[in-house]
Amino acid sequence: MTEPVEPTPSPHYRAPGWFTRNVFNRAVAGLTRLGISVWGSRVLEVPGRKTGEPRHTPVNLLTVDGRAYLVSPRGEGQWVRNVRANDGKLDLLVGRRRTHWIAREIDDADKLDILRAYLRRWKAEVGVFFDGVGPDSSEDELRRIAPKHPVFALTSG
Repeated sequence: MTEPVEPTPSPHYRAPGWFTRNVFNRAVAGLTRLGISVWGSRVLEVPGRKTGEPRHTPVNLLTVDGRAYLVSPRGEGQWVRNVRANDGKLDLLVGRRRTHWIAREIDDADKLDILRAYLRRWKAEVGVFFDGVGPDSSEDELRRIAPKHPVFALTSG
């Protein structure tokens, strides 16, 4: 009989520290639940892979050329895995407003402009997770970090 194997953490994920997890994320999620979007914040709701229970994570909704995107600055975290496992179906919440979306993951080669726009908007908040790459970095530098940061294009669902 084989013992169950615990999944190994992704090499492309940076877990939040205590302050971020217990103060910052909770504050942003709380304000967003009250209907106050902090710099484009939303609360992502997606069923957990194992329990099916709704999981809530504060995220930054990015709009580029009229299209909506979610970028994972920390890498392949739980919300990314849950979205993948749920066939891309997710909800974004602001206050009582709920928007249904279908997320389609973007190939690494196609996400450079999206990463650049994301960094232009939120580098002060998330720049530490991008290995020194910023909005003015070269295409080669963006190409180097692209595999570490999942990007999803959103369409109304």
